Amino acid sequence: MKLSTSIGLGLAAAGVCVAAVALSGAISESQPVPATCPQRWGSDDIGGWVPAAADIDGVEESLVPGSPVKALICAYPGDNTRPGGERLAGSRTLTDQAAAMARDLAYLPVSTAPIGRSCTLMGGPMTNYLIRFAYPDGRALWVGSAEEVNRCVRTTNGTASSNSYAGPAITIAYKDGIWRLVPPEDPCRSPGDRRGQEELMVPGRPGRLTVCRDATSVRPPYRKRHGRDIARALAATLNSLDTLPSQNTCKGLGGANERGIRLIFDYPQGPAAAVTISMNCAPAINNGLLQADLDDPVRDQILRLAPS
Repeated sequence: MKLSTSIGLGLAAAGVCVAAVALSGAISESQPVPATCPQRWGSDDIGGWVPAAADIDGVEESLVPGSPVKALICAYPGDNTRPGGERLAGSRTLTDQAAAMARDLAYLPVSTAPIGRSCTLMGGPMTNYLIRFAYPDGRALWVGSAEEVNRCVRTTNGTASSNSYAGPAITIAYKDGIWRLVPPEDPCRSPGDRRGQEELMVPGRPGRLTVCRDATSVRPPYRKRHGRDIARALAATLNSLDTLPSQNTCKGLGGANERGIRLIFDYPQGPAAAVTISMNCAPAINNGLLQADLDDPVRDQILRLAPS
């Protein structure tokens, strides 16, 4: 059975299980980084495990720092109702695709602190993945992730972790040897995960803004686009707010049931950053890693940009 979450446009339906996710703190950085695929997945977690953390500069700020030249993908299929100890089913080595894979994973937002989130509880097949990125100087770094029906897995390099979901792209890379992130047909459905969102609501310098309204029973989400100046002005407003680490939940407020808004900030390079505005909740503003309260001036600024 599916359970509905309390925040966000387009989240899956059914009762909510809020998972405060713990990091792989038990992994010692003094362990050697294995050169081959482990024969078994070494955790009961779906995703979020590596056989050893690497002592490489930048692992606290990025899943894949630097410029690796080779990626070894190890696959461990299983069932999400009985996770743990999955056997190695096969591997694939990427060379010409490794740089693009590392770049896109490096764009994902990370945190070294626990991050709360809401997950659906559907049973089904899943595949854990380990990816060993090799660097020109002989060093290596493992990244652990998974593809799973609830899309609620953790990706980690053993030091920092991300709740961003990359499972389908990893599966394509493993099966076909091609790394490809497929954007959604509707930009309102963009994951909106971008590095830096753990520090700012809207990191960097966005180049365009899409303002999306929640769906109703009679119409799908609809949107309105704005240019660079408006995008950066709204980003500056959101970045000026007092924030707290997101638990991806909020407390419902009384009054009219006003539809939520999703803000998609696009950039000249790399993925979009999304911010969800839940009008009938507090805290109302959420980017997945940070939350903030919505005051009247900010509310008015957002509503002026939203589709009527």
